[in-house]
Amino acid sequence: MSKSLRRVRSVLEAAGLAARIHETDDSARTAAGAAAAVGCALDQIAKSIIFRGEESGHVVLFLTAGGNRVDPAKATEVAGQRLGKADAELIRAETGFAIGGVAPVGHLRQIEAWLDPRLLDFDLVWAAAGTPRHVFAIAPADLLRLTGAKAADFTA
Repeated sequence: MSKSLRRVRSVLEAAGLAARIHETDDSARTAAGAAAAVGCALDQIAKSIIFRGEESGHVVLFLTAGGNRVDPAKATEVAGQRLGKADAELIRAETGFAIGGVAPVGHLRQIEAWLDPRLLDFDLVWAAAGTPRHVFAIAPADLLRLTGAKAADFTA
C-alpha cells in the first residue's frame, strides 16, 4: 500500500469512519470513469480541484461534484484572493499527493477548502484516496467535517 493511500486510510479510521476504499483501473482518472467504476452517479464523485492562492502562495481546495466545473471568477470571490494554476511541485509539497490522486483528506498541511453544495444532495460521495487508482466512499457531512470545508457556490 502506498504512503498516500495509507495516509488517507489513517485519517478516515482516526475519525471513526469505515475506510471503504475501492481500487479501480486507470479509467478512474476522470470523474466519469470513477463513477462508472464504482457504479454511482457522476455528481457523486467529489473532484479535488486545486488552485494556488496568488496572495498566500499556498494551495486552496475546491471539492466539486463530478459533473460541475469550477467557475474561476466565483472561486476567486469565495477564496478572497486571486487564484492561479498550482503546479505539480506545489501540489505535492502541500498535499502530499500527485496530480490525479489528490484526496480531500490527509494533506501534509492544513488547506483552506470549499465544497460544492451539489455534493450534499447525496447520502454518499466518492473521492480520490491518494492515488489515481483508488477512491473512497464518504457521507458528505463527514467530508465537510474532516476537511473543514465551507459549502459555497463556486461552480459554473
